Amino acid sequence: MYRPRGTVTVAAIVLALGGRGTVARADDGGDASSPPPGTVAPAPAPAAPSHDANDDANDDVLDDALATTAAAPDDDPGETILVVDGHAPLLGDRAGSRIDRETLLERQPRSAPDALRWEPGVYVQQTAAAQGSAYLRGRTGQQTLLLFDGVRLNNSLWRQGPNQYFFSIDTRTLAAIDVVRGGASTRFGSDAIGGVLQAVPRDPDPGERRIAPRAELRFGSADHEVGGRVELTGRPWRDAVVLVGAGYRDVSLLESGGPVPGLTSDDPALVPRFAADGRTQLGTGFTEAAWDARLVQRLGRARLTAAYYDYRQLDAPRTDQCPAAFAPATECLIYDEQFHTLGYVALDGDLGRRARAGRVVVSAQQQHERKHRARPQAMAEDAGRDDVTTVGIAASATAELRRPVEADDVAVDLTYGGDAYGDAVDSVAWLRFTDIDYVRYDSRGQYVAGSRYLTGGGFAQGAARWPRLTVRAGGRLGVAAVHAPGDAPSATTAIDRAWLTTAAVLGAAWRATPALELIANLDRSFRAPNLDDLTGRQAAGPGFQFENPALAPEVAHTVELGLRRLGGHSRLEAWAFASRLDDAIIRALRSADDCPASSTQCQASWFRYQLVNDDGALLYGAEAAAEGRWPRLAVRGTISWARGDGPNPQQRPSDPTLPYQARVPLSRVPPLHGTVEATAPWRWGHAAIGARWATAQDRLAPSDLSDPRIPPGGTPGYVVVDLRGGVRLHDQARVGVVVENLFDAAYRYHGSSVNGPGRSALVWMELTP
Repeated sequence: MYRPRGTVTVAAIVLALGGRGTVARADDGGDASSPPPGTVAPAPAPAAPSHDANDDANDDVLDDALATTAAAPDDDPGETILVVDGHAPLLGDRAGSRIDRETLLERQPRSAPDALRWEPGVYVQQTAAAQGSAYLRGRTGQQTLLLFDGVRLNNSLWRQGPNQYFFSIDTRTLAAIDVVRGGASTRFGSDAIGGVLQAVPRDPDPGERRIAPRAELRFGSADHEVGGRVELTGRPWRDAVVLVGAGYRDVSLLESGGPVPGLTSDDPALVPRFAADGRTQLGTGFTEAAWDARLVQRLGRARLTAAYYDYRQLDAPRTDQCPAAFAPATECLIYDEQFHTLGYVALDGDLGRRARAGRVVVSAQQQHERKHRARPQAMAEDAGRDDVTTVGIAASATAELRRPVEADDVAVDLTYGGDAYGDAVDSVAWLRFTDIDYVRYDSRGQYVAGSRYLTGGGFAQGAARWPRLTVRAGGRLGVAAVHAPGDAPSATTAIDRAWLTTAAVLGAAWRATPALELIANLDRSFRAPNLDDLTGRQAAGPGFQFENPALAPEVAHTVELGLRRLGGHSRLEAWAFASRLDDAIIRALRSADDCPASSTQCQASWFRYQLVNDDGALLYGAEAAAEGRWPRLAVRGTISWARGDGPNPQQRPSDPTLPYQARVPLSRVPPLHGTVEATAPWRWGHAAIGARWATAQDRLAPSDLSDPRIPPGGTPGYVVVDLRGGVRLHDQARVGVVVENLFDAAYRYHGSSVNGPGRSALVWMELTP
């Protein structure tokens, strides 16, 4: 049963234009003119890496093998590229940003999704305190792709709406988070319609020592969070480094600033429900544990990485179902177990002009969910377990087809590769009668046990570079295949289907001046329907959703225009985009008569939905980020706007006097929003202030109107101010504090069922003895 339990670094606008460079790391003991953490430093002139014949005899040679230098085509030496633990940003010719390790440490996000709140074009929705889903240019869930060190995390059970799976990445294991905004299926395959998020893990770095310990501790007053992480890095043998770590966190009920404006804390039609104080939110709190191990072995000019990451979350209520709108206060849907396990082996190396930056990674992972809905008044519990095991392989490399001889010659390269991922699903559901302790198993679970899913393909993308102009073009041929057994008692149709999918991109970047670049991109990306679309039956935010085995892939065509300007103390990046989604997979309202015959939960729901394909959904918007840096001050601001609409999925009423809109807003598109930050670094620490704001969102889709997470009339706007600071006590310890929501605003991100924390403090400490 559920039980209650008792610094801003200015992130850089990444100008990854294909040059060679390294991270600008601020030395804590350096002078005050050093750039603050998270900013990008000018790269040195391109130079070939040196390799001494006696390197093998040098005990410190691995440090050179792990140097954070990006192998990229040689462009203008004044260009900049941010490189973290050997990883350059994903797509330097697209809209994007990077959150580095120092920024993560000083901002102290509550989760990996929470770390994205300060990035342009990103908006984070939370259905529960233990969940979080990022919207990239107005799209989320299955329409955004998540990667971990190049390994695809999306699987065939990911839901149509926001999902919680990026939350299962422990930010304390990360060196950076990369954000790519806009379609990217040519390079990364299915689901990359709205963009890509990549978690970049930290590499072992023991420095000069054979073994180096490290610890992080944190306490939060809003939810009585207590947690931390301990780790060891070392050199087990020559040319190898290893990192082993473990973390734990216990989180209780979250105190907010109270109900958002216009609502009351005792309205049974809305979520969340509040405790008697009118501030503490019921249906929050969780426990999590994580452990990991990472080995990096140098093999000549290549490196072999073997890694294992395990995340375990326990007793996490889904806030909008604890209780659901109009439900008795004792009802609650709880994720008893939310586990994610990932292991992989990767080989990275430079095999010559035809295979620069080559990479092969083989992975295996499992996602496990076990949940139950407690209904004490009915003396019953609805429960289920869903498991998906995924094995995958991905490979890529870059070939230099032409090297420039003269200053005005063209350089040509080709990046190519392929990937394949296969899922195996097990799913079971049961009903337990608590008064007699009797369990009745259903004939199928939320999904159909024994289902299989395959996605993969091959791609090639070329680039031709002149001194002031770069042209890029590429394509992908992909495949998706599904097998799902039928189940007669539940009226489930067997599915054996396959789709050939295509993606393409064409882009150009023109260097108008040494400090100004103009970019234009055309992109075709896609998402093939997965097992959740084709076979899933579940309670979603606006109601009960059931399957449609006849769905087709959805395809997005996007045009975007960008501007990047780099000055002496300032940086500016601005983008505008428009995207048309054909065969869009959306929710259509259904009656009780449309429900599967055996699904009593569907028939008993207030609202019922089925996924359908629909044409002509449009999404367009703009985003910008600006930054200024001086020796004693750094400031940054972002602003993002998106608007979307599509054909009304409901049929026109036969009565012409009834109101009807042929086109309606798309669901949960974020409002106009942005951030402002200012950081003052000094020799031994930093002080910062930041503000997040959003206007009201009252453009609601038909499914939003019945969603209790969205207040009647829409989600109110807000302004939230945070204070952050930190100080290094000595070489082996530093402490910091984050004062959240200084003015105790009552606010909620659009589409969320959890209000943001009220005025509170996060206190943290890092120890490196």
